[in-house]
Amino acid sequence: VQLQASGGGLVQPGGSLRLSCTASGSSFLISAMSWYRQAPGKQRELVAIISSDSSTNYADSVKGRFTISRDNAKNTVYLQMNSLKPEDTAVYYCNVVARLVGYWGQGTQVTVSS
Repeated sequence: VQLQASGGGLVQPGGSLRLSCTASGSSFLISAMSWYRQAPGKQRELVAIISSDSSTNYADSVKGRFTISRDNAKNTVYLQMNSLKPEDTAVYYCNVVARLVGYWGQGTQVTVSS
């Protein structure tokens, strides 16, 4: 499974971004899809996860602001990020699980700054 993420960039506080991550290869085997982030000097943390039945879970820090969704026909997972804060600045990574093996995308930088 290969993953291609896109959609990061520079945005002002209060702004919005939408990240996308498309899987190719043995993508028909995918179950859970998720987004993680890693800020400088910090550990990578789970931001949001969506299962094969589209149930979702979010980190407390993003609840009510971020929405994860998936399009199974396109093998794509999205992360809609609203009301962005400077503390959301990080490299965002998508992850998918296929046959119990996790695969990582290359990461996309999100910077929230005025």
